[in-house]
Amino acid sequence: MSLEEFFIDPLRYEFMVRALATTVTAAVVCAVLSCWLVLIGWSLMGDAVSHAVLPGVVLAYIIGWPFAVGAVIFGFLAVALIGVVRDTSRVKEDAAIGIVFTTLFAFGLVLVSVTPSQTDLNHIVFGNLLGVSRGEMVQIMILAAIVLIALVLKRRDFTLYAFDPTHAHAIGLNPRALGIALLGLLALTSVVALQAVGVVLVVAMLIIPGATAYLLTNRFSRMLVIAPTVSVLCAVTGLYISYHLDTAAGGMVVVTQGVAFTLVYLFAPHHGIIGRRILAARTRRAVAAAG
Repeated sequence: MSLEEFFIDPLRYEFMVRALATTVTAAVVCAVLSCWLVLIGWSLMGDAVSHAVLPGVVLAYIIGWPFAVGAVIFGFLAVALIGVVRDTSRVKEDAAIGIVFTTLFAFGLVLVSVTPSQTDLNHIVFGNLLGVSRGEMVQIMILAAIVLIALVLKRRDFTLYAFDPTHAHAIGLNPRALGIALLGLLALTSVVALQAVGVVLVVAMLIIPGATAYLLTNRFSRMLVIAPTVSVLCAVTGLYISYHLDTAAGGMVVVTQGVAFTLVYLFAPHHGIIGRRILAARTRRAVAAAG
């Protein structure tokens, strides 16, 4: 197979074109938001919200509402329940997060199993990237645009909140409102990603790109460029590999992101395990040569 056939052949199918557009859209919005999640230390919260939206999505399907409505409601419900358990008992936040998101996720699985449907609702859990319809693709792009516009317009406030909530409050910002806004955007982003890779793998797309960028630069502005760039490259690569090897598309996209993180973790110039040693060795040689 020639290189041209490798890249062009999948694009002859409309379902692959839709899958590619959906994957790139989800990759960009998840990667941009992941920069703040990693910086704030909300990896577990991202896991909780992305899993907790499942019953909301299923209930929205039953009622006939847009998925985003149910996802946002249950996203905020999960955050509220975590706060209640943490503040009214001896249970610490990490345990409260685990209790709430696993319970809501399990409730969602129960709803999926008992909900009569002409379509297979299991794609919400495991993803159905190659089965995304034109209507779903449009919905994903609209939600992604809303999230990206909000993040761009409020990026300075969110960044200040991530670095120093006390200073944000001192200059007149409301840290609590900013945190709630980020959680709302997290719920919407989960809806975007779950239709591509499913609830189980959403958290990977929400954390891996930001973590990868965090190891490559010390500047947040560069993270906002590196994260989506790496995420899109991995998404496209994973989709092409899944097509040619006939594997699960969503799973391969996340595996590709995991491989990229591993390479950066090992070889990043300043923060990679091997990269640091190489840089230190070069520095020692330069000092020895100068002396």
